[in-house]
Amino acid sequence: MYKKKKERFYISELLEDPAVTYPSYYMLSASMAKNEMLHTAIIALHSFDFSWFETPKNFDDIFSMFDSGTFPLYKEKYIVGYFGNKMMFLESSGWKGMPATADLFKLENWLVC
Repeated sequence: MYKKKKERFYISELLEDPAVTYPSYYMLSASMAKNEMLHTAIIALHSFDFSWFETPKNFDDIFSMFDSGTFPLYKEKYIVGYFGNKMMFLESSGWKGMPATADLFKLENWLVC
């Protein structure tokens, strides 16, 4: 089975002086590294500029972001994507499955735009 090659995508490629420096890079596929919607979420997360984001009114707001190809933020710490019917969060080593905890179902933990 062919496994897609991942590459390091450094935050310094998007931001000159990030407010949040960890992680300094994300392991992403070539197509994800070129995704401008993901770039926007990374910039917001690492610059701590959430002016375009708001707390969702209901879960439909979160899933409409997934449907449009954009990425909501969780607890102002994680970028969340929806791939292959799985909700996943981005950490430095790549996309990881998101555990279904009680905090996941609290709307105040989410930011959408």
